[in-house]
Amino acid sequence: MGHPGDRPQPGANATIASMGTVYLVRHGQASFGAADYDQLSELGTRQCRALGEWFARRGLRFDATLTGTLKRHVQSLAAISAGHGAVPEAQAWPGLNEYDPEALIRAFHPGPLARPDSPEVVKAHFRLLREALAAWMAGRTQPEGMQAWPDFAAGVAGALDHVRSTHQGDVLIVSSGGPIATAVGQVLGAGAEATIELNLRIRNSAVTEFAFSPKRHHLLSFNHLPHLDAPERADWVTYA
Repeated sequence: MGHPGDRPQPGANATIASMGTVYLVRHGQASFGAADYDQLSELGTRQCRALGEWFARRGLRFDATLTGTLKRHVQSLAAISAGHGAVPEAQAWPGLNEYDPEALIRAFHPGPLARPDSPEVVKAHFRLLREALAAWMAGRTQPEGMQAWPDFAAGVAGALDHVRSTHQGDVLIVSSGGPIATAVGQVLGAGAEATIELNLRIRNSAVTEFAFSPKRHHLLSFNHLPHLDAPERADWVTYA
């Protein structure tokens, strides 16, 4: 796949050259294991500010911005904007909000869960999450306080449809791993198992690119961290 910011060569294909690009960004590192997960860590803020600086160095000027309504989305966008200096005001889009992983796990595995304070417990947590996602997507469970899977997927599709019908240039979307993986799965026609794998691989502040026309989206790149591609930032790479 190409690198974030790549563009089709002029004259190569008139249809492709006229496409816009949507940059889907997962929020920065949040507060996994804390009482309030929905809060960027200090590292998460640095990750997103570095991404904004990278966008600025590439000369990217966004025509529009969409973001979920969770705190970690809003805080991530604020840090990107601080690094970039010219990000337009965002349109809040609830369909870009993440599912509730704790509700998913409770619906699949009732009973208390150990606090994720060791590598073994964290690994067990994500194993349960993988199984709970599969059950939810297959309609075998309905977690309390959550949408059914078809409605969640429709919310993501609605954001993509809005971009295609409304915009032509570069569009920034700040969201979470679940909606981004769902979007990639929809564009590729992937099934539930592949979508779950995509979801659990997306890193904090990672960039996924779609080229888009009024008719469709095309995947250009997935889960890149160009702003952290330096030896001194190796320990900035996180998944939760």
